[in-house]
Amino acid sequence: MRKTFRIKKPEEFQAVFGQHRSVANKYFVVYQAVKPTQKHFRLGLSVGKKIGKAHDRVWVKRRIRQTLLELKPELPAELDILVIARPAVAGKSQQFIKKQLIHAFRLARIVKDEEHAKSK
Repeated sequence: MRKTFRIKKPEEFQAVFGQHRSVANKYFVVYQAVKPTQKHFRLGLSVGKKIGKAHDRVWVKRRIRQTLLELKPELPAELDILVIARPAVAGKSQQFIKKQLIHAFRLARIVKDEEHAKSK
């Protein structure tokens, strides 16, 4: 995923947190902020030290980015999305992480249910 698709600056993170639009499941917390003039969605990731050592956190981030890359055509362009990984996600497979992230996105109404009915 290119750097233009990422949220990196603390003030950008705070802007999304400030809108208070979040949903969660056991594995992820998803925040979203609408920016109507934006050309494509942007993603911010937070994977805390409770997940594990640095290589474990990087592993989880890569799995999340890969999932978002696969979902890219279905994601609305006007959103800034923050994904916070919870400790329960440590050591899970790519397929499991994708399933749980899609579940969180459905709760947030970022993706629709029928688009992934066959991926179950």
